[in-house]
Amino acid sequence: MSPEPITTPVREAHRFDERSLEDYLAVHLEGFERPCLIRQFEGGQSNPTFLLESNERRFVLRKKPPGQLLPSAHAVEREFRVMRALADTAVPVCSMLLICEDSDIIGTPFIVMEHVPGRVFHDPTLPGLPPSDRSAVYAHSCEVLAALHAVHPDDVGLERFGKPGNYYARQISRWSRQYQASETDTIPAMDRLADWLPRSIPDFEETRIVHGDYRLGNMILHPTEPRIVAVLDWELSTLGDPLADLAYNLMTYYLPSRRHNTLKANVPRETGIPSHEEQLERYCELSGRDAKKHWNFYLAFSMYRSAAIGQGVYKRGLDGNASSATALELGREVASTARIAWSVACNEDPAGAQSAG
Repeated sequence: MSPEPITTPVREAHRFDERSLEDYLAVHLEGFERPCLIRQFEGGQSNPTFLLESNERRFVLRKKPPGQLLPSAHAVEREFRVMRALADTAVPVCSMLLICEDSDIIGTPFIVMEHVPGRVFHDPTLPGLPPSDRSAVYAHSCEVLAALHAVHPDDVGLERFGKPGNYYARQISRWSRQYQASETDTIPAMDRLADWLPRSIPDFEETRIVHGDYRLGNMILHPTEPRIVAVLDWELSTLGDPLADLAYNLMTYYLPSRRHNTLKANVPRETGIPSHEEQLERYCELSGRDAKKHWNFYLAFSMYRSAAIGQGVYKRGLDGNASSATALELGREVASTARIAWSVACNEDPAGAQSAG
């Protein structure tokens, strides 16, 4: 069974003035008391995240990483805004406690939220859980995603959280620019996708709140029950087409990682993990949407975007600014993700692209 999220001493690249932080929190954060023990969460690749232990209270601080950042990246302010807006909906989120946009305090803007105890599984095979719990976790993850996409932005004050319409065109343009800004080697499949995707956008797009990085590794499960108690890491959230969120979530079935082979080909039914087709059908039933008509586009787009994000993580790792020590390892998966994405775009079997290297 997965333990609580792992913390380590604050890494050298992410050290900040802890005394300055304590002085600020003592005035602005209710329930905060000195002395404060600060440790860094391991595993995240985006905004450095820290556990603050203050007497009997625990808080979580999330900040922008140091160094020069890509345009519009690492927006902790947006994370604060969307989680606060969703607090009274069916989407489980952490309670937002404080936002500080003054970079003079610890070097970058930061947010503080409640600490939610529970388990985080970065391996989507959910090792250590019985089959019934695995099935329940996957079912609930689908329900939470459908619940998020049922929220009307206007109803929670997020009507200006992003631009309505033309989501894919804007996202493809954005991530192509981000990829080019962090490119270290030529990857032909990325260049092909950058050309194919804008020409293949479906005619119909819906506008809802999208998480942008919806996967099991960004969810806290109840300490003992097979259900999600908080969805984390909202820095990529915006207004967009919900089917992009769905495709990103189901990429796990197609993309191998350092922890597992593709779920699509390697998870037997007796594990309790539903098939890709079952998860797709479950979401369509819960949401009333048809995701199947342009599925190859949604999936290829999500993989392209994931590869572009991974390249940014890799470049930050080379520069010494990455939020996790595994950044350089993840960067090596960029080319394989791009190749699988191109095979999807060409209506080929993704497993074939994987084996072809």
